[in-house]
Amino acid sequence: MAEPPLQRRPRRTFDWSTAAIAIAVGVSALIVYRRDGPGRFFEILISDFDLFVSVVPKMLAACLIAAFVAVLMPREVVLRWVGAESGFMGIIVATLAGAICPGGAITIFPVAAAFVAIGADIGAAVAFITSWTLLGYARVLVWEMPFFGGTFVLWRIIIALPLPIIAGVAARLLAGIAARRQRDEAGG
Repeated sequence: MAEPPLQRRPRRTFDWSTAAIAIAVGVSALIVYRRDGPGRFFEILISDFDLFVSVVPKMLAACLIAAFVAVLMPREVVLRWVGAESGFMGIIVATLAGAICPGGAITIFPVAAAFVAIGADIGAAVAFITSWTLLGYARVLVWEMPFFGGTFVLWRIIIALPLPIIAGVAARLLAGIAARRQRDEAGG
């Protein structure tokens, strides 16, 4: 029997965050146009368009990778290791995964979304992204070690190590409270 298709939460193309960004872009563009003139305005516009064109293929590739991960990863494995029933160990696994995953935000966020779509819980996703942000090995090797040295990096990692775990546990607890409140409101 075939597995049911992934359940995705409905998304709107235009929401409050898109509106806020659109307003910030519009205001900034107007200020640059008035302050620096049309020449500078169009120089920035063309430069941003070039950036957009260079990022779109990377975003497409990252989203395709995430879609393939979602299809290839067995749902049972995801549920066992980082699902809602995985307990504290699921938060630890997600923290370790975030620390060792290479790539930038263009890769990490679609992969995290794919894991959530196939059964990872919110706490594991938060721990994964927080760990990637604070403990990612690529950033440590390429940027922190050369600029700050080993002692600084060691102390920063020791101090930051519990933060993804705390964030994951807090997210799981808050999501549970929100789900109970929503059930109570729907039932009564």
